[in-house]
Amino acid sequence: MKTIKKDLVIIGGGPAGLAAAVSARKKGLSDILLIERDKILGGILNQCIHDGFGLHTFKEALTGPEYAQRFIDEFHGLGIEAMPETIVLSLDKEKTLTVSSKKGFVKIKANAVILAMGCRERTAGAISLPGTRPAGVYTAGAAQNFVNLQNIMIGKRIVILGSGDIGLIMARRMTLEGAKVEAVFELLPTPSGLARNVQQCLNDYGIPLFLSTSVFELHGKDRLTGVTVAKVDEKFQMIPETKRLVPCDTLLLSVGLIPENELSLGAGVRLEPATSGASVDDRFMTNIPGVFSCGNVLHVHDLVDHVSEEAALVGQSAAAYLLDRTESAAAIPVVTKEDIRYVLPQKISGKTDVTLSLRVTRPMRNASVLVADGDRKIARKKLVRLHPAEMIRIKVKAKHIENAEKLEVSVQC
Repeated sequence: MKTIKKDLVIIGGGPAGLAAAVSARKKGLSDILLIERDKILGGILNQCIHDGFGLHTFKEALTGPEYAQRFIDEFHGLGIEAMPETIVLSLDKEKTLTVSSKKGFVKIKANAVILAMGCRERTAGAISLPGTRPAGVYTAGAAQNFVNLQNIMIGKRIVILGSGDIGLIMARRMTLEGAKVEAVFELLPTPSGLARNVQQCLNDYGIPLFLSTSVFELHGKDRLTGVTVAKVDEKFQMIPETKRLVPCDTLLLSVGLIPENELSLGAGVRLEPATSGASVDDRFMTNIPGVFSCGNVLHVHDLVDHVSEEAALVGQSAAAYLLDRTESAAAIPVVTKEDIRYVLPQKISGKTDVTLSLRVTRPMRNASVLVADGDRKIARKKLVRLHPAEMIRIKVKAKHIENAEKLEVSVQC
């Protein structure tokens, strides 16, 4: 098997991988290889034909393909090497990759690796949907691919389980294509997607959203004919007297995303239970020196603009690691307290300004996110509305944290 050497290998050619590659190249790193399993770069953005991307990065509303193309053009303009239609089969602690492409199997010995593999959707099997197994059950992302990229209409009478952003967007998309979207059913008592998508994709089109409600059975032999839905109690148990049949020929699942961290586990990267992504410091380096993580494989983002911003920092960090041989000095732990589901990064150096990304555990109003070192307040951000579906970012100045022992992040109502 042929072996090649590279300074920096980036796994994934979506928005995170592209931004990281461009950033590392601009920092002076020349020996970069980006590996992508698809035929083209851009990742999931290629099938997201709705607009709303780029409002932070480019100060204008772009479609997914338009947003991706700006980074692809810059990527190629900088002369960065890409290896499309290539699958990374393994990654070890020594940063050696085994890959499979049309040219055969290759080993790549890297001095640094950026993990940017993105995430995948939970399927019907992953949530153990009971009933028959007829045609007509899709993840929302698969349906989006069929409709937007392959021009295949997947059904006429649609039910959507889960109120994740892709599901909400597909509710609107299917309506525009002439289908009847019967309803969106959400197990949780609050929507899982952004408030703007609930308004623009459901309310504006008269599509009902039923909270604390789930699908409990699929019906149909060859093709889906309907689903049994029912309300659930506070323990997510079905309330039998609320059971009803909703006729439909298609069910779309928007029930969560799972970071693609199988390669990370193989390399010995330590993962965080709350995010299913890597535990990282403020340079986004994992517990394996020279292995970095960014984008949706690290934690699921709301906005692609934030993915690109985060990945650009990772590209800079990887370049500094390779060119300057900087060692990790992150020794200050960052921990969650009341009403915080997770915070990232999990440890910092205190030598540079850092932006903490976090999510709350429940909806709240008129509350503040507080960052403290014991009794000493480091930073505070007041918010009118806090929601688990919306990531919160809070900037912390290095001058306030250099001598901190531990940063505790909490919510004060």
